[in-house]
Amino acid sequence: MNEQENVVELLQDIKTLLSQNKKIFNVEDLAQYTGLSKSKIYKLTQLRLIPMGNNKHIRQKFFNKDAIDAWLMGKPDLSDTYLEHEFNKQLLKKRKF
Repeated sequence: MNEQENVVELLQDIKTLLSQNKKIFNVEDLAQYTGLSKSKIYKLTQLRLIPMGNNKHIRQKFFNKDAIDAWLMGKPDLSDTYLEHEFNKQLLKKRKF
């Protein structure tokens, strides 16, 4: 790796560290911060299993870092099996007979 590549890599690391000092995350920030995929984050938001902002005038999802930290420390079940089970439960609730 040459010196220029090292500098670029270092700058990317600094950018990542600075983004984690934010108080409010969007989906991209949250994926970087938690290591969860954006797909999994969207599933969690759809199922309302993750703490998120609830401003009805903003379509984009936002997340409070402190609330996310507390939620992560609460050891939520993030397995695909659990999420699919919860999704199916919600579908059954919404179903009209």
